[in-house]
Parts: sequence; C-alpha cells; structure tokens
Amino acid sequence: MATETEKTTSTPHVADSHGLIRVHGARENNLKDVSIEIPKRRLTVFTGVSGSGKSSLVFDTIAAESQRLINETYPAFVQGFMPNLARPEVDVLEGLTTAIIVDQQRMGGDPRSTVGTATDANAMLRILFSRLGRPHIGSPKAFSFNIASISGAGAVTVERAGQKVKERRSFSITGGMCPRCEGRGAVTDLDLAQLYDETLSLNEGAITVPGYKGGGWNSRLYAESGFFDPGKPISKFTKKELQDFLHREPTRMKIAGINMTYEGLIPRIQKSMLSKDKESMQPHIREFVERAVTFATCPDCDGTRLSEGARSSKIDGISIADACAMQISDLAAWVRGLDEPSVAPLLGTLRHTLESFVEIGLGYLSLDRPAGTLSGGEAQRTKMIRHLGSSLTDVTYVFDEPTTGLHPHDIQRMNGLLLRLRDKGNTVLVVEHKPEVIAIADHVVDLGPGAGAGGGTVCFEGTVEALRTGGTITGRHFDDRAALKDTVRKPTGTLEIRGARTHNLQGVDVDIPLGVLAVVTGVAGSGKSSLVHGSIPAGAGVVSVDQGAIRGSRRSNPATYTGLLDPIRKAFAKENGVKPALFSSNSEGACPTCNGAGVIYTDLAMMAGVATTCEDCDGKRFEASVLDYHLGGRDISEVLAMPVTEAEQFFAAGEAHTPAAHRILQRLTDVGLGYLTIGQPLTTLSGGERQRLKLATHMADKGGVYVLDEPTAGLHLADVEQLLGLLDRLVDSGKSVIVVEHHQAVMAHADWIIDLGPGAGHDGGRIVFEGTPADLVTARATLTAEHLAQYVGA
Repeated sequence: MATETEKTTSTPHVADSHGLIRVHGARENNLKDVSIEIPKRRLTVFTGVSGSGKSSLVFDTIAAESQRLINETYPAFVQGFMPNLARPEVDVLEGLTTAIIVDQQRMGGDPRSTVGTATDANAMLRILFSRLGRPHIGSPKAFSFNIASISGAGAVTVERAGQKVKERRSFSITGGMCPRCEGRGAVTDLDLAQLYDETLSLNEGAITVPGYKGGGWNSRLYAESGFFDPGKPISKFTKKELQDFLHREPTRMKIAGINMTYEGLIPRIQKSMLSKDKESMQPHIREFVERAVTFATCPDCDGTRLSEGARSSKIDGISIADACAMQISDLAAWVRGLDEPSVAPLLGTLRHTLESFVEIGLGYLSLDRPAGTLSGGEAQRTKMIRHLGSSLTDVTYVFDEPTTGLHPHDIQRMNGLLLRLRDKGNTVLVVEHKPEVIAIADHVVDLGPGAGAGGGTVCFEGTVEALRTGGTITGRHFDDRAALKDTVRKPTGTLEIRGARTHNLQGVDVDIPLGVLAVVTGVAGSGKSSLVHGSIPAGAGVVSVDQGAIRGSRRSNPATYTGLLDPIRKAFAKENGVKPALFSSNSEGACPTCNGAGVIYTDLAMMAGVATTCEDCDGKRFEASVLDYHLGGRDISEVLAMPVTEAEQFFAAGEAHTPAAHRILQRLTDVGLGYLTIGQPLTTLSGGERQRLKLATHMADKGGVYVLDEPTAGLHLADVEQLLGLLDRLVDSGKSVIVVEHHQAVMAHADWIIDLGPGAGHDGGRIVFEGTPADLVTARATLTAEHLAQYVGA
C-alpha cells in the first residue's frame, strides 16, 4: 500500500504541468511575431524603451484575450451589454488565467465622481448613517449627493374585481443632493466684466468675447437686433434691455435679409464655448474661458454637496459630510472606535477598505476628493484597493507602472504589495521602468531594441542578474546613476508664493528661483501639485504641462493634435491651386466609402465588431482624385505615413520647404518622438508618448515659465537622459523650468530643490528643505535626502 502511495506522489499530476503562459506569433500594434513563455505564479517585469511594445504584449494581447474569453462565458443577452472585444492578432495563446487589469487610466472626470463613490466606501458609509444616524432621516438614498429629493401626487387607475377604480396616490423620495449646486459642491459664474466693456456701446465694440469683435455676424446679431439702441453705452441700458442682451430666450428674426436666431449673450456663450472640452479649444478661446468663468464653493452646502437634512444626522457628533472630509487615516481610526453589534459585518468591511487605503499609501486622501483630481499613480493605487486582501488565487494581476507618482520611500511599500500578491499563488505581470521594481522580479522580459517600428521584438528573457550582462539597452542602463552637478546655474529672479493653503498646504511661503531647473519633490501626498498647480499666482506667464489624458478619437493623430496638419494642408493647396479642405480626411477630401476612417467598421451586436480596410481608398483615407495632387513628389497619404524624422527633413528644404511644419516637427524630435508616424492614431500611443506629445505642443506656447508634472512617467532609463538634455536646452534658451518629480536622476540634475513633507496629508504641506542637491545630500535631514544620497552613492 505504501509503495502505491509513493508511486502516486512521485509522478506529477497532469494538472500541475500547466505552469506557463505561452504566447506564439503576437502581432498587435508594432509587435513582430513575438513568441514567449511566461512562468505562472511568479512576478514578471516587462521593460524596454517607451513605445517598444510592452503594453501591446501585456495589455493588448495577454490581458485582452483573457477578458474576451471570460466575456464569452456569459449568455449572448448579457454580452450585448458588455464592451465588444476583438481577438488580438496572435496565433496561439495558451495557459491563460483570469486577468485583473489595474491600469493608469484616469478615473472618471465626472464632477460627481469622488474617491468615496469610486471605491464603494461611500455606499457603506451611507448605509451606516441610515442605520445609526440621529435624527433618522431616511434610507441610504437620503445621504447620497447623486439623488435629488422629489415628491409627487396624482390619480392612478387600479383594476379590482373586474372594475377600474381611480385612486389618489402620492410618493416622495428623500435624496441627499444639495438643491443649489446639484451635488457638485461648486457653482459656476460668468464674470460679466470679461464679456463686455460697459462704458462702450455695441457700435464701439463693447463685446470683448473672441469671435464677437470687428463687425462679423456675431456682433451684428446684437447691434441690429432692435432690442436696444446700439449707440448707447451698456451701462445706460434699462433693466429690460440688459435682460434681452444677456438672457433672452432664442428668438427667430431677420437681420440684413437673412433668417437668424437671436439669443442672449450668456446662453449663447455657454452653448458655443463652455460646453466644450478645454483641451480641444484654440489657445485664445481657452485663455478667455479661463478668465471669464469663476468657480465658487456652493454657499448653501459649503462644498459638501449634501442637503441640510443629510448634514443634520450624526453619529457621535460626526455627520456624513464630516466623515467624508476627514483624512482617510483619521476616518479609519474613527470607524475602529464604533462598536455596534447590529451593523458589525458592515463595520468590518468598511474598516478593511479604509485600512487598505492607509496600507497602500493613500491614507492622506479624503473620500470627498474628486476622482478627476487624482494623479495617474493615485488612480491606479485606488483601483488596487479592492484587490488587497482578496481570497482569489491563481489569478493574473496586470499592472501598468504601479510606481508612477511614488517617492522612492513609497516604492518599497509597493514592492511589498506586489510580492504579497505573488506569494498568494498569483501570476503578477508588471510593465515598469524603475530599477527598484525590476530588481525584485523573478523573470524579466526586455522588449526593443528601439521604439515604434524599431521595436516589437523580445531582446532578452531571464533573471535580473542575467539582464545586467545581457547587452540590451535596459541592461546597459540598469546601473546608471546621474551624478550631482559640479556647478549650478544662478537664478535670474524669483517667483514668489505667499501663504499658500491649497488642500493640505500649511501657509507655505517660498521663493521659486527663475532661469534655472527647479525641482519640487517630497513623498506622495506632501502637497507638491497643490503648491505648483494651485498656488502659483495668475499672470506669471506659466505654461503648465500636467498628466491629464489626451482626449482624441481614432481619427486624431500627432499631426492633428499638434496643429501640424494646418501648414501641411496649406502647402499642398498652394502648390496645386486648390482648397486646403481637400487634404483633410475629416473634410472634403475624405474617401466617401469609409468617410475618411480608412477602415469600415461592422457592428456584430454582442460579438466583437470587425474592422476591414476600405477597398476603395485601400486604407489611405482620401478619395482618389486628392491623391493626384503632389508636394515635393509625395501625395498627402504618403506624407502622413512618414515618421517624424523623415518628415522633418522633407519639409526642411527643397520644393516642400514649409517653415511652420518644420518647426513643429523639430519640437517632436526634441522630445524624442522622431520614430512616430505623423498620421498614427492617438489611441495607439503609449502613456509616455502621449505626455511627450503634450510637452512638444506646449513648447510653442508663449510663456517664460514651464511647469512639468512628472515628465519621467512612462520613460525608460535611456529616455530619461534625453529628457534631461531637453530640460537643459529649455533653461539655456532663457526659460525657467519647474518640475514636480520623484526620479532621483532629475533631482540630481537640478539647480535647486524644494522638498515638501515631512509626511503626507496633514502630516505634510510644509517646506522641509530648500537648496542645491549637493546641500540636500550633505544635510541628509529628510526622506528625499536619504534616498538621493543612496542613489548618487554619497
């Protein structure tokens, strides 16, 4: 009997032989027939230069196919309500397990979305207050700022015993929404002084809104409406005239023999300008909107978003508004102190959720913080909350640069979490550039060798030790350390900030030196962004490049986003004596069959839609007659298919010489995007590429001070060197550069460092060091100093 048992245990069970995820022939985006085997129940880090194909392999191939296969297990009816996923371009995918994707997509920008609503913490608090709050005001809906109070009454017809009987019924729903601001916490107002000059008449050009000056149709509409005297200064208008000028409902009328709709100036501006996305506006209109619109805290609810009733119900003297405004670490301590057997399971789950925030390093947030204001790294860690403490095993967790926005001190904590997920028996796949995270990997996959068309192959697979000697770009740069500068630049002036109290700042006074590379650093949540984005005085000539997502459809590309397409269209039109609109695939030149998309999308209901290349234009997006027009021997589709470096040479000299296009292309090359195709859809760009595209666009803005928010996010170690060179060129050209950054290479390269801390949330918000990097390392008085000293080997 014993021998039988030994035989059984010595032969591995066939179920234990599936220890690998096998990918064979992956061709998504720029991948070139990649074949790879990834060990399960291990931590695998994917690295490589920005744009080398990491996300294409991990997210668009492995994770996407896992999600698609799970979706297929649902009935067709349910699939109809789910996103349709196409099968990735890959020959074989074996050994997949359920994938949980924790990416860096910004959380909903909806003004009503907060940290609490995004993590279910608010839902649990609402139930808690509806059970324990005194006075009792109603169900959990009564504590929700997304539900308005409504009531109604009327007659209903009820059938009883074969007869129809009319009865009077009434109903009411008690919601927690503040009626004044409709649950937004802020009210918007237009500054009338920015819309018109009341000392002038309409004939003298009183309206100062862009597009309403200079006798165009917009200004004639008001001057010739007949509702008021156009020769009279606006300050002399009667009450009715001012009402007609600013607020009149749409009215049909004839002006100069043409039928037009007259509408008050305020609703007209709200529809034409304020309803649009600010990022997509032309610079002069964006500038006007920022000047004219003022956001004020709602006076009725004091910014809490909640009705008076919801704020009046309390537990131990604390209302739900107070609880949501607390720092989460303090709220967790308050919840721990509640002892009520009737809601014990609810308190246990709420405690676990709040403690997960603290454990992951987000204890400095509050539940009422708008979700749209979280950085990419904060949003990703907020999404991780629900997976901490999960009992699931044999799951594939997929992370996209989980250390983005983390101070070196916080990276150690994140490493611990990744290892804990692995040790539970899960497969952890991480796309990452930081050496500190690569160092803890069981298995490393290095993609490259270059970016875009120059990448898409596996250059290395193996252990971290083997990577160091592997000869790849990552291996060569793995132990790179930027040295402290021997001499630092002298400031040419200062930008004064006095009494800054945005978010957690505690009355900060600081002079940021100008004409140098200044770095603002500190642990996550110490108040860096609040200081730089929220406290720099208006009118300081600041060009701010934040981490906000680039909005763009599959029709958007680097040429349309940077404004490069305008000079190209004009050059083609001038050369061929035709209209510029012909050279836009979104306008007159579009292929009529696919409407300029280049592909035809077929919707297959609950199954993945199919995109087939348009047969009429062969994917070129333009109608055939447009492709007969040439500039420098190339048609418009050939120009859009060029990489940036080739296009830069093409427009630099010769027949196609176009200075305006060449300038934009030069900026794209400066930020390291020379390999991108200028007509490549924005939806295919990686996170690092999008941020650098944004930087290239803003480099044309007029302003002497550049504020960059973590420009190393998504950048490989080799790309960081190029970025440092770009920052140096900006400073040497006479600009002032202020960088919010955690990367030690950027800190070491700075001329001046401002370190905030000492902790996060209410433990931060103070300046703990100002001076040169060398002084910071010598003093070793802060967390940043310790890590920077370690980094430079001091």
